[in-house]
Amino acid sequence: MTYEGLSYWLETVGEPLTPRPALTEDLTVDVAIVGAGYSGLWTAYYLLSKEPGLSVAVLEAEIAGYGASGRNGGWCSSRFPVDPGVLERRYGAEVARATIEASVGAVAEVGRVCEAEGIDADFRINGILSFAQGEAQMASVRATHAAYERLGLGEKHRLLDGQAARARVSVPGMAGGLFTPFSGAVHPAKLARGLARAVERRGGVIFERTRVRRVEPGQTPRAVTEGGVVTARRAVVLAAEAYLPKLPGWERAVLPMSSTIVMTKPLSAAQWDAIGWQGGEGIGSQAFTVNYFTKTPDGRILYGSRGAPYVYGSATEGGEAQLRRTEEKMRHELRGFFPVLDEDSFSHAWGGHLGVTRDWTPSVDFDPEQRIACLYGYTGRGVSTTNLSARLLSDILLGRDSDLRTLPIASRRSRRWEPEPFRWMGVRYVQDAFRRMDEARDGGRPMPLDASLARRLGSQ
Repeated sequence: MTYEGLSYWLETVGEPLTPRPALTEDLTVDVAIVGAGYSGLWTAYYLLSKEPGLSVAVLEAEIAGYGASGRNGGWCSSRFPVDPGVLERRYGAEVARATIEASVGAVAEVGRVCEAEGIDADFRINGILSFAQGEAQMASVRATHAAYERLGLGEKHRLLDGQAARARVSVPGMAGGLFTPFSGAVHPAKLARGLARAVERRGGVIFERTRVRRVEPGQTPRAVTEGGVVTARRAVVLAAEAYLPKLPGWERAVLPMSSTIVMTKPLSAAQWDAIGWQGGEGIGSQAFTVNYFTKTPDGRILYGSRGAPYVYGSATEGGEAQLRRTEEKMRHELRGFFPVLDEDSFSHAWGGHLGVTRDWTPSVDFDPEQRIACLYGYTGRGVSTTNLSARLLSDILLGRDSDLRTLPIASRRSRRWEPEPFRWMGVRYVQDAFRRMDEARDGGRPMPLDASLARRLGSQ
């Protein structure tokens, strides 16, 4: 498969995806970054913006935007990956509020950089609607809104009744929802490719088709590739997200969670009228298995969901037959949400992986003894959270004080995932339990007896 064939976004990025030259000799720089997705590119961008003249090399196994950065659902969400109630319980109201506001600010910052750098990534602020189908799902919406209210943010995250929610989009069984107006959307691949060019304009160098085989910590850490060794005077930054387990010593740092997307052809005006989705907001359900929808500028519906089951050993390759079955299942699901669609309404389908930490919380850290930095674990909200994390990490690496360094994601690493086979057994169990819980709730039946255990194992 060509790079263009990996997703609709890479197909329509509007530029050739010819790889940049690979590393062919040893190199010494101030900072070496492993990965040219959002995490690595944002980190390089802010390091070079804050300290011009710094030498930064980004090492990418494929091309910039190859992973989740070129395959995601296009949301630029202002909602932090950890739910507000969980933030409040863990860290208290003041820290929770500051974290949520920082996440809101990250959306605005993505837009600011797009404008400043001339990145035509279709960035727009259109909001997000989390909708509930039935009263059981509505209870979850109310609980989230109650947490925002306790933090003094209730007016910024609006609780909608069924009538108000249905005025935005017509979904069977709509009971209400939660609308967040300052979330946005982007063309993911255009953002990634534009960021890569912005990094190069600031003097950074990006080596593509340059797979890092191992990282050697120390006062002058090294990233070892087949084409050469990159020695860093200050730090090596690990920004490989779902691919981080491929590095020796990092196999259990993050879990690569499969995510699958199906997309329609551009819909007719009559179809949009029947769907009733006249705005451009992203929408998502309250399903345990996660469902989200994006309306593209050219009039398509993107439908994303957690994809194929977890693969033993945190593998990110293979499983094509399972992916095809998942895509077919999702096309059927989307037609259930919007019955005006039929079998001929679809044009694209693809899959990818996102990174999940053991406590479902992003990790941003720098070990000054080993001189290894890392940022990962956005649990599906990486378009904005990578920006926030990269700004934080750049302040840490440059020794700068900032409000971001008081956030709970600063200087932390989540505990590691369990070793195999226990990781495979646990994740597969939770994935199956969430499916059964959705079926029970949608069917008006009591929750399975193991629902409480599944929630504890598979959430924050």
